Amino acid sequence: MRKKGISIVFIAQQLGVSKSSVSLWCRDIILSDEQFEKLRKNMGVSFKYGQRIAAQVNRQKKLDVIKKADIWGRNIINKISQRELLLIATALYWSEGSKTDSTSTLMFINSDPDMILLMKKFLIRVMGVKLEDIVCGIQINRVHEIRIKKVLNFWKNLLKLKYSQIRKPYFVNTKTSKTYENYNDYYGVCRLFVRKSKHLKYKMLALIEAVKSNILPT
Repeated sequence: MRKKGISIVFIAQQLGVSKSSVSLWCRDIILSDEQFEKLRKNMGVSFKYGQRIAAQVNRQKKLDVIKKADIWGRNIINKISQRELLLIATALYWSEGSKTDSTSTLMFINSDPDMILLMKKFLIRVMGVKLEDIVCGIQINRVHEIRIKKVLNFWKNLLKLKYSQIRKPYFVNTKTSKTYENYNDYYGVCRLFVRKSKHLKYKMLALIEAVKSNILPT
C-alpha cells in the first residue's frame, strides 16, 4: 500500500492500527520520484478521508457513552416518590424562585419548558395548588413580537391553561444584530405564578432553610 503512494495515516485507518506501527513497518521502503509524487497528490484525499473516518468513529463512541449514561441514569432514578419530587422542586425553587420581600407571591422563573412543567406538576400534586390558580407571564425580546401569538400558545398548551391565565407579555427592548439559529423555537422566559400564594411562598422558603440546615455545616 505504501509503494502505491498511500499515506501512513490512511494505511493505519484501513488496517485499524496506530500510525506509529505503520511508520515502523514502512521505514525501509524508499519511494521513487514517481511514487512520491503520487503520494503527494493523494495525501489531501487520504487525509480528508482519514479525518472523516476518525470523526465517524468518535461520534459513534460519543453516542455509545451517552446511551450507557442514559441507561445508568434511568436505573439510578427509577420511580420518583412524592417526597423526592418535593426535594427536587425545593432545590429548583432555591435556584430560580422568588425569595425576596419584593414579591408577595410564589413565582418560579425559567426558560426551560420541562423545568416549568415540572414545577407546575409539583405545585398541583404535592402542594395542592388548583390549576385555575396558576398564572403564566412571558418575557421575551421584542424581535419575537411578530410571533408572540405562537409563543403564548406554546406555554398555554404546555401548561394546559386558559387564555385568562396567560398575562400580557413583557417585551425586552434590547437591540441585537445577531441572528439566532433557534429563533423560531425560542419561547422566552416563563414566570410561573400562583394567585394569592404568600403563605405558599413562605412554605417554599421554609423548605429551602430545612434543606440547608440538614446538609450544610452550622
